[in-house]
Amino acid sequence: MTDGAGIISDGGRSADGAFSRLVESRSSDVQALARQTRDLVFDVFPDTVEVVWPKQGSVGWGVGPKKFSEQFAYFMAYAKHVTLGFYRGGDLPDPDALLPTSRAKQVSGKLSMRSIKITDRRQLEDPALRALIEAAVEERRGGWSS
Repeated sequence: MTDGAGIISDGGRSADGAFSRLVESRSSDVQALARQTRDLVFDVFPDTVEVVWPKQGSVGWGVGPKKFSEQFAYFMAYAKHVTLGFYRGGDLPDPDALLPTSRAKQVSGKLSMRSIKITDRRQLEDPALRALIEAAVEERRGGWSS
């Protein structure tokens, strides 16, 4: 299903065609990081709705397809790394300081976006990163307010 320029998938982890096409031009190392990042998101929240924006080269993950109101994380693949970002990253509990402490607020000051540059799969094994994703999911599901 498409929504504007985005390809929406609510078919779970196995519905990875659009994601695979998005990262297929990257090196095998970056493709592996991309898939491992995606796997982590689906491990934390199996009901993740994935939206792939081929023209933007990005992916959004959420409790629904709406970018700023239902998505909790975004993803981009680069030549030597991937980025995992959080739409409300500045509001998430981050006791291990994985996220940068400042960034400009987005969308009329409603979002405090933060992202992590991932260059090694060991970063994806860090329990603190899993906790960030869990907190982001909980926030989008309405478990706490910012």
